[in-house]
Amino acid sequence: MRRLPLMAALLVAAGCAGLIAGRALGPAGVWEVLRGDGTPLARHIVLELRLPRALVALVAGASLGVAGIVLQSALRNPLAGPEVTGVAPGAVLGAVIASGAGLAGWQSPGAVVVAAVIGGFTGAGLLWLLAGRDRADPFDAAVYGVLVSAVLSGATAMVLLVAPGELGSVVQWLVGSTEGRVWQHWNLLWPWALCWLLAAWALAAPLTLLRCGDEQAAAQGLRTGRVRLAALVCAVALTAGAVATVGALGFVGLLVPHLAFALYGADLRTALPGAALTGAVVVAGADATAQALSRLLTDALGADRLSVPTGALTTCAGAALLLIAARRIREDTT
Repeated sequence: MRRLPLMAALLVAAGCAGLIAGRALGPAGVWEVLRGDGTPLARHIVLELRLPRALVALVAGASLGVAGIVLQSALRNPLAGPEVTGVAPGAVLGAVIASGAGLAGWQSPGAVVVAAVIGGFTGAGLLWLLAGRDRADPFDAAVYGVLVSAVLSGATAMVLLVAPGELGSVVQWLVGSTEGRVWQHWNLLWPWALCWLLAAWALAAPLTLLRCGDEQAAAQGLRTGRVRLAALVCAVALTAGAVATVGALGFVGLLVPHLAFALYGADLRTALPGAALTGAVVVAGADATAQALSRLLTDALGADRLSVPTGALTTCAGAALLLIAARRIREDTT
């Protein structure tokens, strides 16, 4: 619990970094706006562009972090996550299909949320059906999850081949980006995320028991099947909401739980809010870093505009951390 205040302080720092990392307005101009001064242009940049972007990054990161820790606890698999259980690929596929069919677009977040939620639940449903009676087995669930994710990613590629003209409009879902997030996206994301974050918190104690094994949990009177199903629904909903808003930010939902367990322990009543804070810090920090890199590269290359996607940073950093986590897990099991 002592680390939660420190992580909250890092959360504030990451959010502030997102406000000052852009190119058009420096820290002094941002401070003037926050004090109630500044030009109309400066106020528009800070209050209408940077502030909602930072808030969306924080909540999307919290959603992915909690979704990951819920999935890993429900499946009892440290390598489970939205990216490898069919949830995130399904949400991306739903958004891409809706965009290609002209039913939704990057600038119509309401329709995208619906499409991503349908796709996310479709991916989770395929995993649930394929696993059959072996749903409680973490190894089998992981294998089926990777299979479902691969199939859904292939389906997304096929959609892009059928409608190649849509590639530019959907690439942000494939990579993950917080650019262009405005109050409309925030107003759609935060009620959805709050509802499912509270639902995940209600499952913290049962999931802690479930992590000990089905037999031990059942001996305590826990209905393991119902808890696991409720946890999967909660994780899918959180992932779909985040993907619909910022796209598929690679490895956030997979690796944040490892950090949360290492920092806050195995009790989900502490680790779950820790995962929310850690996920928010990771995504907000990646967003601020992406903005700073975009500014540096634009100046260095003399380009008019160059944008580094937030998802590119989370994927690169996450891939390196995944190798470390996988090696530690292998050492612990041998």
